[in-house]
Amino acid sequence: MKRNALVAGLIAAGVITSGLAGYSLSGTPWLAHARAESTPALAPAPALTPPPASAIAALPDFSALVERNGPAVVNVTSVRNAHNDDGQLSQVDPDNPLFEFFRHFQIPMPQNRSPQRGLGSGFIVSPDGVILTNAHVVADATEVTVRLTDRREFRAKVVGIDKPTDVAVLKIEATNLPTVRVGDSKSIRVGEWVAAIGSPYGFENSVTSGIVSAKFRSLPSDTYVPFIQTDVAVNPGNSGGPLFNMKGEVIGINSQIYSTSGGYQGLSFAIPIDVAVKVKDELQQHGKVTRGRLGVTIQEVDQELANSFGLKQPGGALVASVERGGPAAAAGIEPGDVIVSFNGKPISRSSELPAEVADVKPGSKAQVEVMRQGKTRELGITIGELKQDRVAAADDSGVNHERLGVAVRPLTRDEQKQASVQGGLLVEQVGGAAARAGIQPGDVILALNGTPVHSVEQLRSAVDKSGKTVAVLVQREDTRIFVPIKLG
Repeated sequence: MKRNALVAGLIAAGVITSGLAGYSLSGTPWLAHARAESTPALAPAPALTPPPASAIAALPDFSALVERNGPAVVNVTSVRNAHNDDGQLSQVDPDNPLFEFFRHFQIPMPQNRSPQRGLGSGFIVSPDGVILTNAHVVADATEVTVRLTDRREFRAKVVGIDKPTDVAVLKIEATNLPTVRVGDSKSIRVGEWVAAIGSPYGFENSVTSGIVSAKFRSLPSDTYVPFIQTDVAVNPGNSGGPLFNMKGEVIGINSQIYSTSGGYQGLSFAIPIDVAVKVKDELQQHGKVTRGRLGVTIQEVDQELANSFGLKQPGGALVASVERGGPAAAAGIEPGDVIVSFNGKPISRSSELPAEVADVKPGSKAQVEVMRQGKTRELGITIGELKQDRVAAADDSGVNHERLGVAVRPLTRDEQKQASVQGGLLVEQVGGAAARAGIQPGDVILALNGTPVHSVEQLRSAVDKSGKTVAVLVQREDTRIFVPIKLG
């Protein structure tokens, strides 16, 4: 199970865990002491009134769901090797609660040269042994073993993995296997009851339940998956297991948790089954997944940015940069455009756009509706093919102005070449409104409210004509982003 772990939380969890373990193993008969020191018994409490039958009937019963689908949920064991600094092969267990901690801070993790196993879950989608699980469960594995609920074990072949969606397809040589029913993840509703079956900490076929907390969640480390968020108890070892609706249909693959300790804290995320099935089909047919791309960097539109760009309300995907020579540039999309619709589908959040674009076959035509300077424009675009993440370039200018709070100068030609920009104003000093918004010395100001600025005078004039809020496009190292600034 992937986890986003906070260092303080990990340390705190270690202290608490070791404290509890020491206490429980101390042999102190704490229960006996508690009884000996207790006060005299009070009058018996009145009998509790049982809840009405209607309330009991309203609670969900997952027994039929589990009986039907439990046999199709499998335990996945993987062995993977990694090279030590001395060149020796050693085992790395990605489900170790400290794995992300060591990896994030680039600290060499204690290694064990003896083979160790990583545990995960999976589920059978066809009777001839096709299984879905997470890519991170089997990535770089030298051996993958699948165990069924009837205790049969099979050596599994990794048909393919797709790291951007964290989906993997396995195949075992067997027939007449039990299978799950695949549902429609787009039809689920927030608040709907769901259940997960998996192998948390190696406890096979464990069942937990909860509700759908949110849809279309975008996580910092994932771009192309509109995650389903739930409060279902999901822990290490649940990775790759199915998430069911009340009809007994799989609507997602449990993939990630957000945790300070590596364990369940009410924030679990599942890959929609619609996404997973498309990935499975492409991996089986072509051995890889092709995705469409626009060639833009986008960001969320908050209220301040909406005010800056003249939008009635926050929504859409704000284009922060356009790749030179890319599909978006050829179609006429510009930095500062707000993409509000793609192929006729409204884009209410920026996280919705990458999944929609990625789902389009490269070379296909698409229609993009953008808001530019308060007006709607319809643009035709030929979708490119996503091969790898690319870094965006940059653009223009800068200034010194009391309302904005920055001191700037034009970039030299060498500086422009180094920053891959044409023009540009380098921020030398910052204070007031710009400092409060997060502008830093060394940033390069490229545009204001979507209009490129090429000189100090042009920037000053643009600020004078602006209202209470402006959106300043800045480049910091290789990243471009619009920063909303409330003017002084």
